[in-house]
Amino acid sequence: MNWVTLKSLNELYRYKETKIKETLIKDSLFQHLLNDTQEIKEGYKVYYSDDEDFFEMYEEEYLEKFNQYYAFLENNQLLKPQTRFEEADIIELMDMKRRMDSGELLPIRNQIMQNEETVRNVSSMFFKNEKYLIGKKALIDAVKQMLQIDELADDRDQQYMYRLECEDPKLIILCENLDFLKRPSLPRKYGYELWYAGGKNIEKLKYSYDRNLPIYYSGDWDYDGLLIFNMVCKLIPQIKLLYPTASSKSILKSEHKSLWMDRDNPSKYSNLSVKNLDNRHKDILVNLIKKNHWITEEDNHLKEMVTLIQD
Repeated sequence: MNWVTLKSLNELYRYKETKIKETLIKDSLFQHLLNDTQEIKEGYKVYYSDDEDFFEMYEEEYLEKFNQYYAFLENNQLLKPQTRFEEADIIELMDMKRRMDSGELLPIRNQIMQNEETVRNVSSMFFKNEKYLIGKKALIDAVKQMLQIDELADDRDQQYMYRLECEDPKLIILCENLDFLKRPSLPRKYGYELWYAGGKNIEKLKYSYDRNLPIYYSGDWDYDGLLIFNMVCKLIPQIKLLYPTASSKSILKSEHKSLWMDRDNPSKYSNLSVKNLDNRHKDILVNLIKKNHWITEEDNHLKEMVTLIQD
């Protein structure tokens, strides 16, 4: 759901009508309310409603969220007539602002500036993938505003690796995504040094040095995440894959884009190499393929994953 839809829902709630827009014609929620529940009706160039069920639903599910989004966009001068942010974009921008204000993101922000990072690489750090920000000037500008950065480069090559260091490192964890590096308290408390190379952009690992510390891999348990682990193993043969601790979720329901291969034959492990997996890893993988599920890296508990692999 994007900001146009969120704003139109609020107009329906406040004024009992909103102008018909192309975005709303294509929006599944509006069409559900119009055609299925008939909580809204179509008039001349407007949708309107006087249905108590709609007002009750809106108050329960959307009012508080809308007020939070509106206040954030207004306070940061992002509330413009052409604003088209998706709801997930607004949530991510709010999180970036909060982490910048608390100081959590300052080390990452400083490295982004030092490394002259690209739009694609910043996109992979904070959004769905490296291409998500491409062509979205307003969202790129908002990201730069939240991170207090003037410019991002436009090339595709990332030669630098991000590290969350600690005083007395006991082990290293290479993370597929940036999420754990944005939460430094736990890894620093337990002596976990975190590395982020940038998803599949791992060639730079040829130049890394683990100082003879145990090194582990944390990533999404989906086809792409395990494919990246196989690629990493060629560069760091001693690396071990952490066991996930989070519950899995449906690939179809979450509209995830990384799909298992050859699902009719789960014992083939989605045609992935399993020579660096133990029996427990394999069992988890087969179960995910059978259920057509995946596990998001950030849903896992970092300390619990380390404890499981060390037991």
